[in-house]
Amino acid sequence: MAKVKLNLRSLSPTEKTAKARQIVASLTGNPHFTTPHPPLTQITTSADALDDAFADVQTAKQTVLTKNSVLRDTNDTLDGHLRQLAAYIESISGDDQSKILSAGVGVKNVVTSGIATPLTAPTGLSATEGDHDGEIDLNWDKAKNAKSYVVERSVDPPTATSWVYETTSSKSSVTVIGLTSGTRYWFRVAAVVAAGQTGWSDPTTKIAP
Repeated sequence: MAKVKLNLRSLSPTEKTAKARQIVASLTGNPHFTTPHPPLTQITTSADALDDAFADVQTAKQTVLTKNSVLRDTNDTLDGHLRQLAAYIESISGDDQSKILSAGVGVKNVVTSGIATPLTAPTGLSATEGDHDGEIDLNWDKAKNAKSYVVERSVDPPTATSWVYETTSSKSSVTVIGLTSGTRYWFRVAAVVAAGQTGWSDPTTKIAP
């Protein structure tokens, strides 16, 4: 028995619908095939549905291209505004790195001969109850050549985005005030040296009295 060759896998959606319509046209009124199964109307309906689906996909692709273009433009706009803001912060802060850190941005490490100066994070951070309700005393080991220290606070549990600026201290201790009694807080500290800001210390936690 002779076999029909369709090669459907090699056809694109538009080529497939064109082939389907060609077959329908050839079988319409063909005296050799008087009762096609499935009916030719069903083949035509399926071909129309594939055409519509393919057209929807092409429209969606164009929409994605347009939205990606808008995304790139808005991303570039925000980058430009943030760079302008960084220049403003630098112009106001001068050489005071603690002011820069208080603005919620980082400080670039000083690079010498193409090699960044290694910075060591403070160690020994501990938290104890303060003298009054809502106060916690923080203490840590002095960092070598530290000009100041930056303290951050987080709600419980801490996450990568939950840390917020708390204060800057010139000593290796600070009292955090204005906390809610009975609430657990997390703290971490970084040193500011001539080469920039160190990494963060291991965090410590305490329930505010």
